Amino acid sequence: MDSQIDWHAARAALEWQLEMGVTEAISETPINRFEQVAPPPKAGVGPGVAAPIVPVQAAPEVDPVAEAEAAARAAPDLIALQAAMAAYRHCELQKGARNLVFCDGVAGARVMIVGEAPGRDEDRIGKPFVGRAGQLLDRMLAAIDLGRDREGAQAVYITNVLPWRPPQNRDPKPDEIAMMLPFLKRHIALAKPEVLVVMGNISCQALLGKRGITRLRGQWAEAEGLLVIPMFHPAYLLRNPSAKREAWADLLDLQARLTKKA
Repeated sequence: MDSQIDWHAARAALEWQLEMGVTEAISETPINRFEQVAPPPKAGVGPGVAAPIVPVQAAPEVDPVAEAEAAARAAPDLIALQAAMAAYRHCELQKGARNLVFCDGVAGARVMIVGEAPGRDEDRIGKPFVGRAGQLLDRMLAAIDLGRDREGAQAVYITNVLPWRPPQNRDPKPDEIAMMLPFLKRHIALAKPEVLVVMGNISCQALLGKRGITRLRGQWAEAEGLLVIPMFHPAYLLRNPSAKREAWADLLDLQARLTKKA
């Protein structure tokens, strides 16, 4: 058998390779044909070509008040309401507070007192009206035979518009009141008092939509389907002892109204 390569066959093979685009028979550097070949770039992406712009979908807008209303409405009792308030994350006051100040006294009492917001002592202990203002409130209530530690017709129930202490005891902001108002309204509905005592401007603003406690105090109103009497906050009375005369008149009016309803 002739081992010589046929010249005509070799020429034909070379011409075929030239037609197929082969220009070099031997490369200057070795090529590993087993290496994975990188996939070709996607259309429109590569050096000098801008990547396609993918529109970013905006996060759904959150309505803190609507979420508060839904959470409050879903609470079947006071324990569940307290848990719902603790789980509510839209009020920034929660981040700087030690405790959620929910209530004190006897749930179901005829009289429900609504204060403004916890102070330093309330934040530390976790109950409303436990500082100097709270001690004065206890004396005021005792003067008309009421108290947070009493039972039956002499019992009272106490809460605040806000459950968390504002920094440096500043006044609550309108958006903070709006966020917590659904919880307060549900609180009132679950506690089922006969009479509401709203103490201070913040409480009047939340439940009556009005400010100006010196003008509002002592004038019976209605909120959440209940009788409401606005009164000076005990902290105001500590700063303005001369106003205790009006506060005493309001207490006597409250006592007379409770006696009439009994």
